[in-house]
Amino acid sequence: MVDQARARRLAKRISSIVATAIDSEIKDPRLRFVTITDTKVTGDLREATIYYTVMGETLDVEPDYAEASAGLEKAKGILRSKVGAGTGIKFTPSLTFKLDKVPTVAKEMEELLARARAADAEVAQVAAGAKHAGDADPYKSDRDDDVED
Repeated sequence: MVDQARARRLAKRISSIVATAIDSEIKDPRLRFVTITDTKVTGDLREATIYYTVMGETLDVEPDYAEASAGLEKAKGILRSKVGAGTGIKFTPSLTFKLDKVPTVAKEMEELLARARAADAEVAQVAAGAKHAGDADPYKSDRDDDVED
């Protein structure tokens, strides 16, 4: 088993190498909007899982995840050789690419929060004109009048 700090450093280095290679060295148009978000390396440093996300050209256009995945699979050998040359470790880890769901989940959470804020505003608007039912002080008692010494 390898030191976890070393595995984290290697994962960070692999992320950097792969992101740089995708950005500047690999000319596949399917990888144009791919962003590396995280990398995890197993304890024996033999396998690296690289998480990525794909941004659309505009906010209206849904990104093509299948094309990005195919592009990454095609470039896997080149990227692995770049990682091997850039890290200098004895065994170059095999690379696995997984789509990162965090941006999608974050977008859904933002939509839920916006709906909750709208519902809160509606409740506050209804409550602004509301009156209390009954007396203003429902705990007022007549005991002071009844007490005789």
